[in-house]
Amino acid sequence: MELATLAGTVSTVLFATANLPMVVKAVRSRDLASYSLPALWMGNIGNLFHTFYVVTLPFGPVWVLHGFYLVTMLAMLAMYLRYRVGSRHDRRQRHDRRGAPGPSRRELA
Repeated sequence: MELATLAGTVSTVLFATANLPMVVKAVRSRDLASYSLPALWMGNIGNLFHTFYVVTLPFGPVWVLHGFYLVTMLAMLAMYLRYRVGSRHDRRQRHDRRGAPGPSRRELA
């Protein structure tokens, strides 16, 4: 194995390992309060454009790393939309059913 390929493999494993705990925590807790919707959208759009570059490269560690980023960023966006936005909607419905006012602007931020 070439030195560059070995370095790419090691860095891919390290980057994926560093990001995996955040994804696992988000899946288990469904708490995505610390994530920003615009940042998740931008990350996913950036990954889509980056795909055009990656597919021009020979198959190697960068493909695996990019695939990992594609899957995890898309999963984080989907979970954010499902759990973060869904929880706001559920909270608003609970308040409305009791006749209490809906969430404040601060809760919606």
